[in-house]
Amino acid sequence: MELAGKRVILGITGSIAAYKAVHLLRNLVREGADVQVVMTPAARQFIGPLTFAVLSGKPVLSEFFDIETGAWNSHVDLGVRSDFILVAPVTAATLGKCVSGIADNLLVATYLSARCPVFFAPAMDMDMYHHPSTQSNIKILKERGNIIFEPSTGDLASGLEGKGRLPEPEEIIRLLKAHEENPAKKKNE
Repeated sequence: MELAGKRVILGITGSIAAYKAVHLLRNLVREGADVQVVMTPAARQFIGPLTFAVLSGKPVLSEFFDIETGAWNSHVDLGVRSDFILVAPVTAATLGKCVSGIADNLLVATYLSARCPVFFAPAMDMDMYHHPSTQSNIKILKERGNIIFEPSTGDLASGLEGKGRLPEPEEIIRLLKAHEENPAKKKNE
């Protein structure tokens, strides 16, 4: 897929891997994408929104409305007007909310309003990733047409080693670019 000119929502959830989203955003912008960052409240506990705002050139959205101004951040507009959504990193909690339709934050509500392709890049400890609940949620999301990028294997924040690392930003960009170049693959991922 050509990323230049694409309107992208970069969703960031509450994972220690949120720091990699900074590099991912920078790479998306370098490719010419117009990126709107949407962070869950938990993501803001791991990394502040200022860096994302500077790199994207847009205020980071996290709440349904701005408490100070009352401005509404329309999840419907975000979901309808985007060319694709990339949630990286995505936690087990957010995967479950997306499957169940629990729209208790702006990112999940935007996902539920989306008419565009949605890519998820899970990042979590290996036991959480391999848990039957998480695997079931991933299967359901795939069946609903979402694209899941497999996590990498390596050192995890817990000190364990296994599958659960967010792929490197360059790998995620490569996977995005490869995606539409082979539209038949989209149905099988």
